[in-house]
Amino acid sequence: MSFSGLGLNNELIKTVTQQGYKIPTQIQMKSIPAILNKRDVMAAAHTGTGKTASFCLPIIQLLSQSKPKPKHTRALIITPTRELAAQVAKSVATYSQHINLRYGVVFGGVRIEPQIAQLQSGLDILVATPGRLLDLYNQQAIHFEQLEILVLDEADRMLDLGFSNEINRIQTLLPNTRQSLLFSATFSKDIKSLAKSMLNHPVLIEASTANSTLDTIKQTLHPVDKTRKSELLTFLITKHKWPQVLVFSRTKKGADSLAAQLNNTGINAESIHANRTQHARTLVLEGFKSGEISVLVATDIAARGIDISQLPCVINFDMPYVPEDYVHRIGRTGRAGSSGLALSLFSADETKQLDAIERLIGRKLNQEVIQGFAPITINKKPPPIKKASNKTLKNSNNKKPARSQDDELYGNFEADPAPKGKHNGRGSRSSRNAKDWR
Repeated sequence: MSFSGLGLNNELIKTVTQQGYKIPTQIQMKSIPAILNKRDVMAAAHTGTGKTASFCLPIIQLLSQSKPKPKHTRALIITPTRELAAQVAKSVATYSQHINLRYGVVFGGVRIEPQIAQLQSGLDILVATPGRLLDLYNQQAIHFEQLEILVLDEADRMLDLGFSNEINRIQTLLPNTRQSLLFSATFSKDIKSLAKSMLNHPVLIEASTANSTLDTIKQTLHPVDKTRKSELLTFLITKHKWPQVLVFSRTKKGADSLAAQLNNTGINAESIHANRTQHARTLVLEGFKSGEISVLVATDIAARGIDISQLPCVINFDMPYVPEDYVHRIGRTGRAGSSGLALSLFSADETKQLDAIERLIGRKLNQEVIQGFAPITINKKPPPIKKASNKTLKNSNNKKPARSQDDELYGNFEADPAPKGKHNGRGSRSSRNAKDWR
């Protein structure tokens, strides 16, 4: 099926043709007609499947007939992070180039005054992060009486970041009669509960599974001792001479440390994470996309919004604790059906994470030991546990616990631990950490 068979108008067909799109992806084929028919949609789609176009294109067509009132928006697209908001807004700009629409993007970390100014005349489409959107509403800079369409993009990540209260608050401010679209990588229990509260008889779309999304990505596991991971990473980057590499670190401190080590070896690298200012993150992303920076070391949350069509390689320096994050990570390569390469540096202490990932994707990852980097600890059995004497226990009560090697290597986690008694089993970020991304 071609794009013209989905019901898109001539202006949008011209746009997708100019972008080089020939055949719609699975999510686009299923979502676009449903949205054009003004149905609510609940869709499961992983990154790299053409998800953004699947809701942006029909929304642009639906809004092309009338104009917004001052301080109003007719379509609201909510994203979990600033980078993703900027990326979606860029897509709106691209897809609407032949249609006269007003659009804007708002997020935290930058001055609010210019954002208030752009809302004065009203917008057809507003892309926003939850926190900044509520800030603008509280300042009476935006009204929702004219809202026709609501989109929650990457809703699962929204909940992981602790935005549940903000999303519930935003829903109370919107008209009851509206079209609502929810896009998520998974249909978890929390996502289903959220969908029940915001969708009206939705069309259910499961456009891609973890398996089908990863079919175009070659995945290889490189066993190595933890203490030699950075050395192996440097070797691989130098040997293959990839023009761009996205490297995932589990923690903010680890990302900074790894970027510094790579720079010391002559590799142009930068880190990106929640502790860096919005201006710094924007400059780093622009430098990476332009090719000025060859290696970007990112945490899971910071990588949202990185959309480079021909990114040749993604490397997991640390295996993620949440298995779904593995799919999100490697989905940065092999986008829109192109081939990609995902390498994971695996140490013996990450066996549980690996097992969880392999269960999720339904396959065993190919293991390849790099010559000169064969691990010496991977097959070692843990030493037997010795029963402590009463004297040893008594003495140990007066001693502070030793700082582990993991603490030295990784420092504080990017994700704050879930509050006591509120763990949801998916590595949820607390609302305190969510403020860094609103």
